[in-house]
Amino acid sequence: MSLIVHHLENSRSQRILWLLEELGLPYEIVRYERDKATMLAPPELKKVHPLGKSPVLEDRAAGHVVIETGAIVDYIVELADGRMGPPAHREATLRYRQYLHYAEGSMMPPLLLLLVLNRIPVLGKTAAKRVQPMIDVHLDYVESELASRPWFAGDSISAADVMMSFPLEAARSRAGLDESRPATIAWLDKIHARPAYQAALAKGGPYAYA
Repeated sequence: MSLIVHHLENSRSQRILWLLEELGLPYEIVRYERDKATMLAPPELKKVHPLGKSPVLEDRAAGHVVIETGAIVDYIVELADGRMGPPAHREATLRYRQYLHYAEGSMMPPLLLLLVLNRIPVLGKTAAKRVQPMIDVHLDYVESELASRPWFAGDSISAADVMMSFPLEAARSRAGLDESRPATIAWLDKIHARPAYQAALAKGGPYAYA
């Protein structure tokens, strides 16, 4: 197969597997386990790309190695002739582009900060209480958006939904996302029930946020 996903367990790369399953594109998985002590990616990933991060998409037919989840999503959508890409309607297209970047650019940083702080004894947990209100602003915003339409960009699922899955799954796991935000919980339950999501989960191995 020409497409190879270098996939780290319990990581953002699960989204790439899901997108490929939704689009029905053939791919191969090279799995990596986290270091049990540090929870970091193993050094073997640096043989694929100098940053040693996941996901990495290798397109052997084209001779490309692509990093960054958003860039990989764009690359895959292009390979699939635009399927699950920007909707035809201008407003929906703007929403699609916004959420494709919002997931990592705005929503993930405070979630990652909360994760780090919660691992620091005493002072970290005190500082985490200051981060939670920042996350709540994002969760309230997302709730209002999903209460107004079934998917992030519009009436149909798109790659924007794939991108938004990881931060919202992380928020449900460790940042206070619960049934008090019913539209968001319903959206998570809806994506988890999709056959392509289930297939990606079976192939990807451990993923704590599903």
